[in-house]
Amino acid sequence: MVNKFGIKGHELFLGLIIIIIGGYLSFASDDFMTLSNMYDLLNNYAMLTILACGLFIVLISGGIDISFPAMVIISQYIMVTLIQGTTGNFAIAFALSGGVGLLLGLVNAALVNRLKVPSIIITISTLNIFYGLLLYLTKGVWLYSYPEWFEHGVMLFQFTAADGYDYGLSLQIITLVAVVALTAVIMNKTSVGRMIYAMGGNKEAASRMGFGIFKLQLFVYGYMGLMSGIAGVVQSATVLTVAPDSLLGYELTVLAAVVLGGTSIIGGKGTLLGTLLGVTLLAVLQNGLNLLGISSYWHTVVTGLVIVISISMTAWSQRKSQGV
Repeated sequence: MVNKFGIKGHELFLGLIIIIIGGYLSFASDDFMTLSNMYDLLNNYAMLTILACGLFIVLISGGIDISFPAMVIISQYIMVTLIQGTTGNFAIAFALSGGVGLLLGLVNAALVNRLKVPSIIITISTLNIFYGLLLYLTKGVWLYSYPEWFEHGVMLFQFTAADGYDYGLSLQIITLVAVVALTAVIMNKTSVGRMIYAMGGNKEAASRMGFGIFKLQLFVYGYMGLMSGIAGVVQSATVLTVAPDSLLGYELTVLAAVVLGGTSIIGGKGTLLGTLLGVTLLAVLQNGLNLLGISSYWHTVVTGLVIVISISMTAWSQRKSQGV
């Protein structure tokens, strides 16, 4: 169901849930609706949003990629290693990390296309291969050393609020906005986006219509790799640390956010707005658990429940629309 504003019923439902949970947390915790908490949410969940944009496109195409945590860390590790002791800038950091991620994404695309094996099998394999090579070559050593220009970060329109904290457009927020805008343009305003939807809806029909399936797969998985590299820079700017095993299991969190937003795991259906709402709901839930002092172990339980519930809701909605 779509209303006159073009917003689907699932998206309205997510928005309502966010408002209800946000309202409850506002009463349950004095810290939830503070400027500092909202600002921290934007910065801390920028990486999740960026990766969700990449995975959104992969799922729409009818594929799946769960190797991106390894791609993030590899891109990040190489980038940080190469910029140590330099007098560069963030353009160099994004070029290095994004380039490495793009190459790894193209490897996934080539394997998926040539081996004719379900993409989940391929990316499970490359996840382990990438991680294994990284741990072997780095010996699991953490990186803490960053050049001074990287540690200073980026802050536009900076101001000091009444609470004494500095606010402004940080590197994380600027990158988040740029990635969301780019993804929206690709999927809603270009022929490539329409072809990705078509390929996800019916790959064989798209092929018969003359769509270059391999080229589309290169674009889709390459974009996921690029987003992984960009996310690597964002995470580095946030924590100023590179830990080779820090994102193990993070693929489930990103997948939960995207499918919660109504994107079909079999391809062809979903919206970027839904994905952003899914990210928001997951961020609010996890932030709420922290503010209420609930053990972090429950975060994993909540993520698993979110995946099950969201997939069930999407499947039910599709059966209802088909009259089954």
